[in-house]
Amino acid sequence: MGRILSLVVACAIAAVPSYIAGAYAVAPALASTANPVTTSAGTAKTTTNVAQTTTATTTTSVTSSSTGTASVTTTGNGAPSGSHYNLNIIGVPKDKTADMNNNDGHRIFVQLINTTGSTAGDLIGKNFTDISKVNTILLAPAPAGESFRVLDANATDKTGAVFQLPFDVSATWTVWARALGTPGGKADMTTCATVTVTDPTTLVTTQEVVCSTTLKLERTRNAKFQNVTSDLLSITLSAADATLAGCTSTTVGLFAPCLQNYFWNYDNHGLKLLQLRFYPVSGGGGGGGG
Repeated sequence: MGRILSLVVACAIAAVPSYIAGAYAVAPALASTANPVTTSAGTAKTTTNVAQTTTATTTTSVTSSSTGTASVTTTGNGAPSGSHYNLNIIGVPKDKTADMNNNDGHRIFVQLINTTGSTAGDLIGKNFTDISKVNTILLAPAPAGESFRVLDANATDKTGAVFQLPFDVSATWTVWARALGTPGGKADMTTCATVTVTDPTTLVTTQEVVCSTTLKLERTRNAKFQNVTSDLLSITLSAADATLAGCTSTTVGLFAPCLQNYFWNYDNHGLKLLQLRFYPVSGGGGGGGG
């Protein structure tokens, strides 16, 4: 079941496996969170113990799946205190036509009202090459020495947007989300990927879309950041899909080799702005949300 961003962010204990592979990419240019005032924290999960942060007024403890208790310090807007990478997903009423390749402005444009894109339910089981890429954010692993970067900012066209993340992002970063804009704006955001399927009769190979549970986003008054790491940095499959793909677990991190073509499907219903903040686990960002 998806979750709705609301006035209060609940703090819960959760743990899921993280996929760790490849070399650690260098940290991107990060912003700093200032003026911490009150405390609110989201759910969290991680396999790495995080040292307690003392730069904000209050800390909230969360459980590490293998090393005991980690500590997350949050600010008045619900986000952790510390350096982070910002990404804004902006809903626009008219499709963009300008070339936005290699336009790393820390923002991605999507249709404000999803008229030509798809819901996650519509995508499941379809051949990846046949689906509409409108309001789709394709996810690419960063080359060695690189980190977060917007490679194509336009998700309103038929090819979709492209966002680059560290190869081991699921194990070393957390992500927090806040919905802003006109009250009542909503969007459904789902992490999807593909599994290679060969028809036993025709021997034709296709890339069949599989999707995780949907994160439900809604603009509310006094919106605060919520930990959405488990929704956006991992994908949970059915047992049948995990077996078909050859995954060792039903939940795997982004860029696990048993799946291909990772992407976020953004089914927008009037949400003008979604703010995403990525925090390094070692920098006090805590663990992944459940």
